[in-house]
Amino acid sequence: MKKHCWTILSLLPFFLWYCQSAQPVPPVSVQFDPAAAPYPKLSDYGFFQSISKEGITASKGVLPYEPITPLFTDYAHKARYVWMPDSVQATVDAEGRLQFPDNTVLVKTFYYPADFQQPSQNWDLVETRLLMKRDGEWDAYTYIWNETDTEAELNMVGDFRTVAWKDERGTDRSVAYAIPNKNQCKSCHNQDNKLLPIGPKVRHLNAALSYPDGQRVNQLQRWQAEGKLAAGDWAAQFAALADWEDPSSGTLQERALAYLEINCGHCHHPQGPAHTTGLYLGTDFANRPAQLGICKSPVAAGKGSGNRKYGIQPGQPGQSILVYRMESDDPGIMMPEIGRAVAHEEGVALVREWVASLEGECE
Repeated sequence: MKKHCWTILSLLPFFLWYCQSAQPVPPVSVQFDPAAAPYPKLSDYGFFQSISKEGITASKGVLPYEPITPLFTDYAHKARYVWMPDSVQATVDAEGRLQFPDNTVLVKTFYYPADFQQPSQNWDLVETRLLMKRDGEWDAYTYIWNETDTEAELNMVGDFRTVAWKDERGTDRSVAYAIPNKNQCKSCHNQDNKLLPIGPKVRHLNAALSYPDGQRVNQLQRWQAEGKLAAGDWAAQFAALADWEDPSSGTLQERALAYLEINCGHCHHPQGPAHTTGLYLGTDFANRPAQLGICKSPVAAGKGSGNRKYGIQPGQPGQSILVYRMESDDPGIMMPEIGRAVAHEEGVALVREWVASLEGECE
C-alpha cells in the first residue's frame, strides 16, 4: 500500500504540470499607444497571436490583406495586415484611395520560404515594417527579426541580410537583402512630399482572399463585414486592377501597366518624387502614350539611358530605356533604384512582351 502511495505522490508534480499546461493560452490583444510608439520590440504591440517558421496567426482585429498585383522586393514573400482601433473605419475618396483613420497601423512582414514550392513551410523571417497614422500623418518603422525568428527589434539605420531559397524551378538562389533605413522609406512612400501607403487602394484590393477561418470572399466585403470599411459598393465603382501573372485577368497591356503601376507608379506619378521626368507609369495613363514613355525622349541622358533614344520604342524592347533599366542590377542604372538588388525576371519578361506588341515608329 505504501509503495502505491509513493508512486502516486511521485507522479503528482507531473499531473500538476499537465493540468497547468492544458489550460488554454489567453489570447494576445493589440496594445497600441500612439504616444508611446514606436515600441522597442515587435511583440510589444501584440499584433500576432503567434509567429513562427510555419506561418503567422494574427490577433483578433488584425485583418490580412493582399494586393492583386504586389510590389516586387527581391522575391521576398509578404504577409500584410491592417489594424484599426474599434469603432472607426476607413473611407474611400473620389479616386478610390482608402482614407484611414488616425491610429491605423499597416503591418507587413517580409520572409523567404526555404523552398518556394512549399511556401507555407520553413520561413526565414527578415523584417516587419509598420506604417502608423497619428494626428493625420503617416510614419514608418522597421523591425528586424533575430536569427531564431523569435523576436524583431526596432531598427532605424537599416541593415543587410543574406537570404537563400530554392525557387519554383528548383534552382538555388540567394541575395544580399537590403533592409531600408527610416529615411529610405520616404523615397517610395511619397506623394506631394508626404509619406503615404502605396498598396491599399480599392482597385488593388478588389479581389477574393482566403481567410484563416476558411472563408474566401472579396476583401472589400470582408473589410466592411469587420467594420473596417465604410458602406458602399466600392467593388462596382472601382474596377479591379489586373493580376500581372494571370492572362485571364486582363489584356497584355492591362497586366503590364498593373505591374508598372505598383512597382514604379508611386514615384512616376504627377505627385510622386519622379514627377519632373514627365514619365508616369500606371493604368491611369493607358491612353496617354507619351506619358507612358512611348517615343518619349528622356529628360536627362547618360548612363541611365544606355544610349537608347526613347523610354519605350514600340516593337523594340531591347532599344527601350524602360526595359534596360528594369533589367539592370547596377545601382546607377536600375529602376526601381531602391527596394531590390536583383532584376525581377518574370516582371521584365511581361513588360518586354508588351513593348514588343506595340506598333508604330518614333520619328
